Amino acid sequence: MRPVQKSLCALLVAAASLALLYLHVWAPKPYSSVDLRPRPPARLPDGRLGQPARQYPHIAFRLKEQVMERLPRNACSCEAEPGMTLPFPKQLFGQVHSVDFAGAFDPDELPLIHRQREQEYQRQQLRVQSPADRLLVVRANSPLEYPAQGVEVRPLQSVLVPGLSLQATGRKSYQVNLTATMGTLDVAAVVDGVVLQGEGEPQLSLAAARLDHLNRQLQFVTYTNTLFHPNTADIVQFSTDGHEASFTIRIRHPPTPRLYSPGPPGDGDAEYNISALVTIATKTFLRYDKLRGLIASVRRFYPSVTIVVADDSQRPEPLQGPHLEHYLMPFGKGWFAGRNLAISQVTTKYVLWVDDDFIFTPRTRLEKLVDVLERTSLDLVGGAVREITGYTTTYRQRLSVRAGGAGGDCLRTRPGFHHRLAGFPGCVVTDGVVNFFLARTDKVRQVGFDPRLRRVAHLEFFIDGLGVLHVGSCEDVVVDHASKLKLPWRKTESEKQYAKYRYPAARDDSLSLKHGLFYFKNRFKCMTGN
Repeated sequence: MRPVQKSLCALLVAAASLALLYLHVWAPKPYSSVDLRPRPPARLPDGRLGQPARQYPHIAFRLKEQVMERLPRNACSCEAEPGMTLPFPKQLFGQVHSVDFAGAFDPDELPLIHRQREQEYQRQQLRVQSPADRLLVVRANSPLEYPAQGVEVRPLQSVLVPGLSLQATGRKSYQVNLTATMGTLDVAAVVDGVVLQGEGEPQLSLAAARLDHLNRQLQFVTYTNTLFHPNTADIVQFSTDGHEASFTIRIRHPPTPRLYSPGPPGDGDAEYNISALVTIATKTFLRYDKLRGLIASVRRFYPSVTIVVADDSQRPEPLQGPHLEHYLMPFGKGWFAGRNLAISQVTTKYVLWVDDDFIFTPRTRLEKLVDVLERTSLDLVGGAVREITGYTTTYRQRLSVRAGGAGGDCLRTRPGFHHRLAGFPGCVVTDGVVNFFLARTDKVRQVGFDPRLRRVAHLEFFIDGLGVLHVGSCEDVVVDHASKLKLPWRKTESEKQYAKYRYPAARDDSLSLKHGLFYFKNRFKCMTGN
């Protein structure tokens, strides 16, 4: 075969291989679209499943005031409680005080602040709610009815236990027993014809000749936590003749909301005030020319957004300007340590992470990323980075862990995404994104950045956040990447030093450190990917 024919055949084989690769990786796939916008909980198939036991309005009862006083009423008082009448109370117990936080605002602005706070609170509640938190009552198959989930009490406080009932007939008498391990059981009212034993004790027995009276009494059963634990559950035993069931009462302090003021409305027709919602954070090391280019590009489009810079350069250069915060670190402290420092100083609801050599353009529309996070349950959404060659990457990664027994678990990484995001064309749900993302500040802090990763690291953050972060990616919000092309003989000393740290030699122990962290910290025995 002639050389020309051989070359042509080789070219055809290469072209066919590239075409197959494109079809496998980039060709459109039949992904489903899932709506992640918060909404009120859907009704259960059987409306009765989420309701307490049947009512018995014809049966009289007497309230027990000492028990009723312990039950939550959703009307807490901020009045200072009087202390014990003893000599020198201030010296012994300190000054009794009450602070009204609404006093921090002017009376004229308080209604707006209150309205904004409640709007943010309702959005937050919709976003964090889980079907596992709903009250479900198991109907009498055994014949015991009891709450399968959704009963919760604050530590050392009391709550009515809903959904308790006995569905049995044809007996001369009826009796049920309840046993708790981390608290006591009582009744908030007494029903005639019901015999109670063990009121205020871990074991409570209820007996009656009439079933409806017994069930009416069960509607007043209370649980009081007596063993303090900020986040646990008590397994309560519920039994009758020949039948026994167990259900849990969750004991915990509900997470305190972390709400952020959205600020006054945006300019003109803007729905969001980006300056009040977003802080831009970056980490720099020796590349002040690139950093100044980033800052200048941000100011073209977002002149009043705060920029936070963490800097571990050996000889820091001054950075000045409005809405700019420059934090210095020990020399070479590292990439993830700088991320932690920068994000620790963010006071807005969202933080936008960017590399110091990115350039904002008209396509870098932060409003789109904010809109995605405001209207969905996502915690973090990435954009796309356009290289000087014109190639744009989103670096979407799917992560999964499979149980591996005593040897450790298996981590798997694959490019791609799980499904499209309904209501947001060009956006998908995935597990890892490019190094340009907008995230809820509190969620990023919850995951954090391991400061032991000093040089090259990125996906490690998303691996640590697996199960914590709900991640998305939008390909139509794009930031440019400054050119990395430079002739070797034209590099400055700072650029040479940066390259030394950014691209360590093969003998560098950074890779060994990563593998050690995966093995011990994350309990992985291996990682596979493509």
